[in-house]
Amino acid sequence: MTPQAEAILELFRSTGAYLEGHFLLTSGLHSGRYLQCALVLQHPAEAEKLGRLLAGELARLAGGPVGVVAAPALGGLIIGHEAARALGARFIFTERDPATRKMVLRRGFAVAPGERAVVVEDVVTTGGSTADVVEALRAAGAAVLAAGSIIDRSGGHAEVGVPRSALVTLEVESYRPEECPLCRRGLPAVKPGSRPV
Repeated sequence: MTPQAEAILELFRSTGAYLEGHFLLTSGLHSGRYLQCALVLQHPAEAEKLGRLLAGELARLAGGPVGVVAAPALGGLIIGHEAARALGARFIFTERDPATRKMVLRRGFAVAPGERAVVVEDVVTTGGSTADVVEALRAAGAAVLAAGSIIDRSGGHAEVGVPRSALVTLEVESYRPEECPLCRRGLPAVKPGSRPV
């Protein structure tokens, strides 16, 4: 792990954002570790610093100027906004349609045909939310160039449909509920995120 990644993980520990226990993830999987980015991003100076670092990675992957940064609500909002600020781009976000469960642009957000876009997320586990935002932007006509996150829990394995980068890549085990050793041990599971499973 790079010194930068180590420093970011230490920031998560010092803010109480690196949790250990038995957690229900948004993906429906279970895990013994959880990274609650909101506890880090509540500090504007830290959010700005992480956004600047992520913007550097995204600029490298995009290979040119970025017109718009998009993030899934709710987790990607703060870091997406900070990355957009650092890139000199505008910021928009997607929300899940309650009927279809698909990510959609609302609130008057739109992209121009061919507009150069990147997607930002706080934590990637399976890559599902990021891939859904990529799909929504492409359907609206954007040229989606790259994606990035503060944390990648997949060990670099998640596929989102575009090149991606993370400030910290971890191999964090997660389990389907029926195979979860934490469930078998009788440990109660908690849902620390913002979205119901």
